[in-house]
Amino acid sequence: MICRYWRGWTTPENANAYQRVLTEEVIPGIEARNIPGFQRIQMMRRDLGDEVEFATTMFWESLGAIKEFVGDDIEVAHVPAAAQAVLKRWDQRSAHYEVFSNREQV
Repeated sequence: MICRYWRGWTTPENANAYQRVLTEEVIPGIEARNIPGFQRIQMMRRDLGDEVEFATTMFWESLGAIKEFVGDDIEVAHVPAAAQAVLKRWDQRSAHYEVFSNREQV
């Protein structure tokens, strides 16, 4: 399993708008593509005072599945125009990690 990690930052005034864009447009758009090997996505948010950081982790079956998502350059960030409109800045490249342990607690 591969974890794709990416971050973007907004102003405090745009944080709720960006969260709405993520939950109502970006994520449903990705899910609608039904990309084989896409397993799940997690979105996180933290207030840093003068800006709000958002982190996204996407879990994929393989690097090949990620290529289906973004193309041959798998590190390129996927930041649709609606998201760019409310972001202050963002990672231009995504990082990928091989998941070697995934221990859920009950």
